[in-house]
Amino acid sequence: MFNKARSGVKLLRFFSKTLDNKSRINCQHFHSALFHKVGSQMYLKLPSGAKMPVLGLGTWEAISDEEIETAVNTALDFEYRHIDTAWVYENEGAIGKVLKKRFASGLKRKDVFITTKLPMTGVHPERVSMFMEKSLANLQLDYVDLYLIHFPVGCKYYEGETRPKFNDKGEIETEGRTDHGALWKKMEELVDSGKAKNIGLSNYNISQIETILQNAKIKPAVLQVELHVYLQQRELVEFCQKNKIVVVAYSPLGNPGMNKFLQKLGQQPRQLANILEDPVVGEIAKKHKKTPAQVALRFLVQRGCAVIPKSVTPKRIDENRKLFDFVLSDEEMKALQGLDVGEAARVCDFKVFGGLDKHPDFPFTRQ
Repeated sequence: MFNKARSGVKLLRFFSKTLDNKSRINCQHFHSALFHKVGSQMYLKLPSGAKMPVLGLGTWEAISDEEIETAVNTALDFEYRHIDTAWVYENEGAIGKVLKKRFASGLKRKDVFITTKLPMTGVHPERVSMFMEKSLANLQLDYVDLYLIHFPVGCKYYEGETRPKFNDKGEIETEGRTDHGALWKKMEELVDSGKAKNIGLSNYNISQIETILQNAKIKPAVLQVELHVYLQQRELVEFCQKNKIVVVAYSPLGNPGMNKFLQKLGQQPRQLANILEDPVVGEIAKKHKKTPAQVALRFLVQRGCAVIPKSVTPKRIDENRKLFDFVLSDEEMKALQGLDVGEAARVCDFKVFGGLDKHPDFPFTRQ
């Protein structure tokens, strides 16, 4: 399944830009969204003019308060300034407690970029504002820097339920086709009210993004999708960059912990690709005296994307931030591009929610 993809794919072009007297960085030039270095941080400029840190801490499946406290505090200690969460992760509250303490002890709110997401049970124009208020209360914040529609399919909402419900057939209880234009207008109202500085999408396909663009007063700032060396989604990334939408890669290391999540749902584990043991990645890492994870993340950064690797281990959180002191050569980028498998390598296909792939708004290729 995970053999090298066919050759002949148009290669990305990179340019070098001096950052300081000691280092240079290669990155793809796409319109106005360029990398910027401020102190020890690397940023991507959003259409609003806001700067989003290229490296963030992902927090999916980090649920216990102890795990969250350790991960977020460690990340902030290591100068991460981008924290990604979501209503459905059930950890906004724990993150909010950590942030409150850190802001009280000197960390400035304006220096931390916080992302959270509208859940599938909120994918309805009448529920956008309600879920925004719930997330702000959990996070103990007056605003978030980025609010994303987590998934383009709407599910039935039951008061007090965090996750979507399943029917007797084990299928998720969805609603009808989503009015994405009306939904997006409610997202725009969050910007107008100051509750979200930027708004965007997650797990949308090109056709769905085009629908939003046709109806948007405020265009999506970000698309967050699964992206790694085995699932490179070149057409989608190029479309976003052409339209000045910044791409954020979740599961940039392929999500090796996915089987734990499946087991929680009572489902069978899958055979998952292990990017960190790929010989091509390993050889490049050895050459640069870096870890395979650092090489896999650097590959995405040089494609012009932000990355939000999830970890609760201090050692890995420290390692994951060391991406900006080396550059992959054109030959190394070509070798990593050759690892692309496509849809067969998608880890987070949302099919764990039975029947979701039957919905007309399901965004991924049905296999």
